[in-house]
Amino acid sequence: MISSTSSRDIHPTAIVHPRAVLGEGVRIGPYAIIEGPAVIGAGCTIAAHAIITGYVRMGENNSVGYGAIIGGDPQDNAFDPATESWVVIGSHNRIREYVTIHRGTTPGSETRVGNHCFLMGGVHLAHNVIVEDRVILANNALLAGHVQIGAGVFVGGSAVFHQFVRIGRNAVIQGNASIGKDVPPFLIGCRTNRVGGINTIGLRRAGLSAAQRQEIKRAFLLLYKSGLNTTQALAAAREQTWSELGETFFRFVAESKKRGICELRSSRNGGEDGED
Repeated sequence: MISSTSSRDIHPTAIVHPRAVLGEGVRIGPYAIIEGPAVIGAGCTIAAHAIITGYVRMGENNSVGYGAIIGGDPQDNAFDPATESWVVIGSHNRIREYVTIHRGTTPGSETRVGNHCFLMGGVHLAHNVIVEDRVILANNALLAGHVQIGAGVFVGGSAVFHQFVRIGRNAVIQGNASIGKDVPPFLIGCRTNRVGGINTIGLRRAGLSAAQRQEIKRAFLLLYKSGLNTTQALAAAREQTWSELGETFFRFVAESKKRGICELRSSRNGGEDGED
């Protein structure tokens, strides 16, 4: 066990494996467990009863809440516990109480969290999940294996995601949503495999100009309101000129081959069928 030093604050009841690497200023609370060969960057705080197990690499200035478990084995019947796979976490993330993040299923693979993310209480990231920068996952959001969450996404509480689903950048997912298909960038995911319109408020908060938001609206209308199917809409988009945002939107849609994209919510079901 590594004892306290002048640059680190390790509670005497915490257990730290000799192979674990701790950066300057790391603080570890009561009864926390840090297994080797975990690497924890400078300025990180690990709260009481949290467990950092095995193959975890963590950047600087992260906080890990009470009872969180990072690096646990995947919930996969075929997984071999001897596999060397990883959880890789960036810097400046808030990981709250009882969050669970599982490592990858195959040798050398990883579950990855970017920078400046906020994972609220009870969030679960299964194996091989990718969460990009500035993502907020509200309480009890559950991400199955291989889910990808783009930068700047907000996920509401208790939303659940099927394996291999992708959520495009700056989208928002409403609480209690059940998402089994891809949600294109800049849109609102809701209910079961539906989109409810454009994430206008989120785009404003992200600093997108009126002209940029209008570009996204044009792309949205072509995909969802033109009467064309997805293949036809993609063909029509290729005949038009788009900025980087429009190209990002349609490139995401074109790459949605495994799960397909969520359909537009119908106003007949009591919801909006256009922009938000």
